[in-house]
Amino acid sequence: MTAFKSLTRRAFVGAAAAAVMLGALPVSTVAAQDVTIPIIVKDTTSFYWQIVLAGARKAGKDLGVNVPELGAQSEADINGQISILENAVAGGPAAVVISPTEFKALGQPITEAAKSVKIIGIDSAADSDAFTSFLTTDNVQGGRVAADGLAEAIKAQYGAAEGEVALITSLPGVGSLDQRAQGFKEQLAAKYPGLKLVADKVADGQATTGLNIMTDLITANPNLRGVFASNLIMAQGAGQAIAENTMQDKIKLIGFDSDDKLVKFLTDGVIAGLVVQDPYRMGYDGIKTALAASKGESVEKFVDTGANLVTKANMGDEKIAALLNPKLD
Repeated sequence: MTAFKSLTRRAFVGAAAAAVMLGALPVSTVAAQDVTIPIIVKDTTSFYWQIVLAGARKAGKDLGVNVPELGAQSEADINGQISILENAVAGGPAAVVISPTEFKALGQPITEAAKSVKIIGIDSAADSDAFTSFLTTDNVQGGRVAADGLAEAIKAQYGAAEGEVALITSLPGVGSLDQRAQGFKEQLAAKYPGLKLVADKVADGQATTGLNIMTDLITANPNLRGVFASNLIMAQGAGQAIAENTMQDKIKLIGFDSDDKLVKFLTDGVIAGLVVQDPYRMGYDGIKTALAASKGESVEKFVDTGANLVTKANMGDEKIAALLNPKLD
């Protein structure tokens, strides 16, 4: 345990003990608060991961658990996340919740970490069978939902689900993104033979790259009718390109995840639809599951947290509105 963590923990326990002496807290609360379960995300700055952390934070408050919020500088910082995981395990937590940045690279570190502590995975998979439980969107199904949404939007515009379409993936080797691409392609092949995938682009995780890829697609494919941008950052860049080139009536875009910018694109008709996960639930239930596992309780090996297609027509529905406007406090 680092000196900072040790000092922080001693300070907290001392304050809690004083509160018990004053009658402000029950003894059981203090015992629970002595439990530490760090959550390690891919990137602490993006809106999506802020929602995950908000859910984890709320679970910590509700369950009386100390939840350090940890993350790399960006989703591409693989070595940074490995170091964070190793340091977190060295601190002797009750369990660890993690969303791996990359499938292959995080596999062995997670397997090693699981020899010392229960590991709960959220959002993205890793090349390891050592997770005690894994909570995620069924990303293959999410890709299928995107294909259905894109086909419906193209049909509404052109009268039939026919024409050229493209796929933009944010980063190579990320389990969740690979699965979304898989589901999208499988659904096109199974249900929409009239839709032809003419471009399958992989970016570097930057929104400007997504914008440039989309701009190039517009230029190189004059008959393009639809695009699936498989994460928030790529959807931002692709949406910006469509808006700047006023192509929203010709090219239908389906994104994945949401923030204020994408919701405005949806409202303005720049984006035809968004496949929205439930990141708040991932964070909350990730901590809840980790606490149960740390006590030796039985937990589900796999939990599907769901994916929903959001369009301009249904974005006002109560359930959808809650997903688009999660509480971050």
